Amino acid sequence: MLKKSSLALLGAVLFLAWNGLLLLFLWGRPGSSPGGPEPGAGSSRLLPAQLLRLAQDAEAELRLQRQLLLQIQQLGRLKKPPKTPKTPPKPPPKPPQRTPRPLEEEEVIPVLVLACDRSSVRRCLDKILRYRPSARRFPVIVSQDCGHAETAAVIASYGAAVAHIRQPELGDVPVPPEHRKFQGYYRISRHYRWALGQVFRTFRYRAAIVVEDDLEVAPDFFEYFQAVLPLLEEDPSLWCASAWNDNGKEGLVDAGRGAELLYRTDFFPGLGWLLLAELWDELEPKWPPAFWDDWMRQPEQRRGRACVRPEVSRTMTFGRKGVSHGQFYDQYLKFIKLNDRFVPFTKMDLSYLKKERYEPAFLQQVYSAPEIRLDELHREPGADPGPVRLQYRGRDSFKALAKALGLMDDLKSGVPRAGYRGVVSVVCRGRRVFLAPPSDWTGYDPSWS
Repeated sequence: MLKKSSLALLGAVLFLAWNGLLLLFLWGRPGSSPGGPEPGAGSSRLLPAQLLRLAQDAEAELRLQRQLLLQIQQLGRLKKPPKTPKTPPKPPPKPPQRTPRPLEEEEVIPVLVLACDRSSVRRCLDKILRYRPSARRFPVIVSQDCGHAETAAVIASYGAAVAHIRQPELGDVPVPPEHRKFQGYYRISRHYRWALGQVFRTFRYRAAIVVEDDLEVAPDFFEYFQAVLPLLEEDPSLWCASAWNDNGKEGLVDAGRGAELLYRTDFFPGLGWLLLAELWDELEPKWPPAFWDDWMRQPEQRRGRACVRPEVSRTMTFGRKGVSHGQFYDQYLKFIKLNDRFVPFTKMDLSYLKKERYEPAFLQQVYSAPEIRLDELHREPGADPGPVRLQYRGRDSFKALAKALGLMDDLKSGVPRAGYRGVVSVVCRGRRVFLAPPSDWTGYDPSWS
């Protein structure tokens, strides 16, 4: 607006200057022209009238210019924006809050079912398909050995719900003469190697849950493995997670809060277990021709690492018939309690299972428990039903106490079933009992096998 006012004022000044020059020109103009009157009294009479007319025109123009200036100034005042009170600047927008990834976006964990000639694989598959929370996250791959037509038909009846792959080598495996009766164990080991190779080499999964066709799973089977997978990925002292507790018979587990209890164990349990592709990279080049599970329990494979296992098993076996001819089944395996209560493990903090936290706390609990004798254990607990410790000092001592408690008393490479640092934790007569070596324990003795 100031620029427009200045332009108008400059125009008025130029107008006045022009009119002034015009007056001077007329004043000095000669009185005669060719054919016109002579200068004299006549021209003198015309000059005042001309000057008066020019002055009147100049005054009128000045009034007009003044009115224009006033209008311009008034218009500028009207268009001037009103002053607004200053407001504090708005804070920067908060970054969007991260929300947990939905289940469908998380890592895929296939379930590898090893099958052969049991048409009862239907019982295994029915429970797996019933309890799995997502078909995309937990694809089911059934790998069949043996070429058994009836079993193949059962697997095929599930259609697209499962992937059916077949082990191509069905003939006998060459074995040493003294191992002819163990041909079945050689074929199983061959099948495991081929099937795990398919999962990790052909399908290129990063982790897998392995079950056999004679296992039934618990309602929270998938919840458990989904929760413990990050532990395997973060803690190099863990090499597997198992759904099985070798000493998980009804009377040997905590009937109250036992469903939530998880442990570390130096014993490879199998019978529903989770492994990472990195472990298969390590094991595949040296995979044994037979007895693969006992081979896994050797120090050369375990290398000081542990597995996670539950207090109450998330699998149970219904396969009395098999290559082991029912070894341990009637005495132990058919009495294993299958968990029937869903535990939301994925909503729980399981970092206590990492070695640096678990081991000091566990050993403190074990060796702060009072040591008692076996005969004292069978008496009434009295006023203090807290945990107690039974101490063994050798192989024979361990086996005697394990039998007395109803535990599986065999050892593999010196490691007791479900043991951690030589300690086996069970429940007896409602009390937590730690079957433990002396506190100065230095390691397992493979000669105890």
